[in-house]
Amino acid sequence: MLPDVDALLSGNLLLSALRLPDQALLKPHLELKAYGRGEALFEAGEDVGHIAFPLGQCVAALVIGLQDGRAVETATVGHEGAIGGVVSQGSLPAFSRAVVQIPGSVLRIEAAVLQKIKQTSPGLRNLITRYSDCLLAQVLQSVACNASHTIEARCARWLLGLQDRLGGNVLPITHEVLAELLGVQRSYLSRALRTLQQQGLIQVRRGRIIIVSRPAVEASACECHGAVKRHFEAVLGAVYSAGGTLISLRPLPSDGKPLCQAV
Repeated sequence: MLPDVDALLSGNLLLSALRLPDQALLKPHLELKAYGRGEALFEAGEDVGHIAFPLGQCVAALVIGLQDGRAVETATVGHEGAIGGVVSQGSLPAFSRAVVQIPGSVLRIEAAVLQKIKQTSPGLRNLITRYSDCLLAQVLQSVACNASHTIEARCARWLLGLQDRLGGNVLPITHEVLAELLGVQRSYLSRALRTLQQQGLIQVRRGRIIIVSRPAVEASACECHGAVKRHFEAVLGAVYSAGGTLISLRPLPSDGKPLCQAV
């Protein structure tokens, strides 16, 4: 078992929302692993042998590679969730690539081990059901957003989602990475960021973007960020601070009954 595992569990909201008996089932099987920016948790087509729970400010993205070389983000996962085969029955091939965007550490558990524990723990099974529903909602909303909204609105949505996870106004993201995640050329993104900066919403610095006014960024973003946020609140019990940061998940019902799929 990892030293100070309880402190590590508190770094991931999904794990910390579990009841103590369910945490005890996971603890002996967890391992800590650090990742740098750009490192892959898994590649498309690979068997997903581990489920990773990002800790603290570590953020990863699920991206789909296209034939023209672009890689478009379909979902972002930080300390609120897990990445990997959280729904599958063990090690199945990944459809997307999972790449770390904000470096940090994750707690990992073998997919087959998690599947066995899910079979014996209604609480864990219920939590994973709720989270997988929210992750699917994020993917579906991303599809609609990419098809319907302007680059400026999509950029504002993505910046809000990152700020939700990191909690601060300074977002350590480069033009290159953000352009790749949004699936646009860097020149298009630069124009969008310039527009947002001229409106006084953000400040663009080398290697980082500063949120000047979150309410103004929220007003500039499309409805997609708010829709996903409301779904996380309703299905997973997400609690946000006054500044918009995702700070906790409400305790699950004691009956452990899984939710009906809401998307």
